[in-house]
Amino acid sequence: MISKEVKIVNNVGLHARPATFFIQKANSYKSSIWVEREDRKVNAKSLLGVLSLGIVKDMTVTVIADGADEEEAVNGLEKLIESAFDEQYL
Repeated sequence: MISKEVKIVNNVGLHARPATFFIQKANSYKSSIWVEREDRKVNAKSLLGVLSLGIVKDMTVTVIADGADEEEAVNGLEKLIESAFDEQYL
């Protein structure tokens, strides 16, 4: 199992459209993946779970993966978040 803290850089955080991109990316990996904010941890492959965290710009979340492609999963999701979801939110 590996984890990495990532700062949310896009203006809307992980809401609606960016959350959907995040979940689609998470679902492309075989590993179990979670997102943790403060004391709450949710399945990164669940839209309702991710949205329930209320993640907004400048928050730091922890991405956790456990499985065959865990390192690739964490690095891929970190890259997606740091890209501001390839939209003009910065």
